[in-house]
Amino acid sequence: MRQDGLMQQPTDPLMSLPRRVLALDSDRAYSKLVVHESGDATAKEMLDGVTLESLLSGPVVRRDEAMGLLAGLYLWHDHLPESHTISQSIPSPTGSFWHAIMHRREGDFSNSKYWYARCENHPASAFIAARVNQEIAALPADKEILRLTHGTWNPSAFVDLVARIHQQPSDPRRQLAIAIQRIEWRGLFDWSTRQAAGL
Repeated sequence: MRQDGLMQQPTDPLMSLPRRVLALDSDRAYSKLVVHESGDATAKEMLDGVTLESLLSGPVVRRDEAMGLLAGLYLWHDHLPESHTISQSIPSPTGSFWHAIMHRREGDFSNSKYWYARCENHPASAFIAARVNQEIAALPADKEILRLTHGTWNPSAFVDLVARIHQQPSDPRRQLAIAIQRIEWRGLFDWSTRQAAGL
């Protein structure tokens, strides 16, 4: 906050490389609930061999969180093996969170729940729950959907929903689930970005 009492706009610490990666095929990126093949080859080429320092405009303050950014960028474009290699090497709750998402997206639902249990009460969960509540507020009552934010973000309930509908393209909840998985990804990515930059 400035001395005159007005809030300063936070600086976005992302460099141009992650911005370009996120912009690639943005309409279709992260739109599959369960992934069976690799995603955008250009994104993979851009990310392979990248340094953590090339992700942020300033210094990397928290290395584990910067590694989470890289895991998230691979995950955004459906490169699950690369995301998995990175997330399983991050010993923090954030690493467990990225790891859990990756396993859900590969369809290994029980393993996903195991990793979600290791990051319960992650600080990004409050933002995710608030955004998911906004997304579902005007929808007809559906107890499976309502379980997603009972108290806070309930990723285990989301795993159950994805497991039930990912092979049912006609399920009316499918587009909602895709929107929710994007909210979850964005919440964790933004939190990882701020933490990595020390903001």
